[in-house]
Amino acid sequence: MQRAGRVWLVVVALVGLVASACADGGPSELERTAASIAFAASSSTTPASTTVTTRAVTSTSGQPATTATTLARVTTPTAAPAGLGAGARGADVALLEKKLEALHYDVGAVDDVYDQNTAYGVVAFQKVTGMARTGRATDDVIAALASATPPPALVSNGNADRVEIDIPRQVLFLYKANALQKILTISSGNNQRFCSDGFCRKAVTPGGSYGIYRQGRGWEYGSLGGLYNPAYFNGGIAIHGSRSVPASPASHGCIRIPMAAAEWFPGQVYVGMAVDVVGVPGQPPTPGASPATTAPPTTAAPIITPPTATTTPGLLSGLFPPAP
Repeated sequence: MQRAGRVWLVVVALVGLVASACADGGPSELERTAASIAFAASSSTTPASTTVTTRAVTSTSGQPATTATTLARVTTPTAAPAGLGAGARGADVALLEKKLEALHYDVGAVDDVYDQNTAYGVVAFQKVTGMARTGRATDDVIAALASATPPPALVSNGNADRVEIDIPRQVLFLYKANALQKILTISSGNNQRFCSDGFCRKAVTPGGSYGIYRQGRGWEYGSLGGLYNPAYFNGGIAIHGSRSVPASPASHGCIRIPMAAAEWFPGQVYVGMAVDVVGVPGQPPTPGASPATTAPPTTAAPIITPPTATTTPGLLSGLFPPAP
């Protein structure tokens, strides 16, 4: 026990010497270590920040005041996501929107602003081409756009004026006089059980050939929520504008389209116009329909993201090669 006591006295004395050295203004071993850590962090290839905080400690024993040095946690900033995303601006965004529009993807106004409508157009292209549904124009998306062509019709012998809905890929194709006019991202029935109006059922969008039988104007509300400018084609199932159009199925059976598209869509369809819903799992294919496609992987990340760095310099210039 006496030997242990002597050891503790030695330890206390050493601690006192270290504290005195800190108070005297000379760099202590602790301070030198902190400086080494800060220098190593600032010399690394990844930006980092290190904060050294020194606070005074008041002595009550008449000894010189000491200081205690606290090392802050070294933090490494998160790298910005690659590619163009919502909030980006400039000539590259204008080129991207112009190319998507040429392929009939709806991007809203073609300008130099990457807004939600631009992101919806990118998602629709990613869905059609089987890419991850991120809503970002990364290098692989730009490269695919450079060689892309409008997709073929789903229904080879369909009406000249028709709406084709591809359930696996979650996109809508608008045809007038057998010519593709627009491609929209959609969200259909999520196949989950739900209850309303006193009974329960599964949220499905049935496959088959239908016709628009009624068009609503503005918002129409029911027990399951609101539908904007709905075009009903199968009972209570309609194509309608929604403030939420995720990249995967999420509705109770209706076909959700972006709000901006829901402004012009009613003027492009009419009562009696054909609606072909293709590729519903477990249901026979629509006559004349092409084989069902495979849905690509989805991501849980939201479409709207902060402004980020651009794509590889010069890559977007290849979207419109000069005429020979």
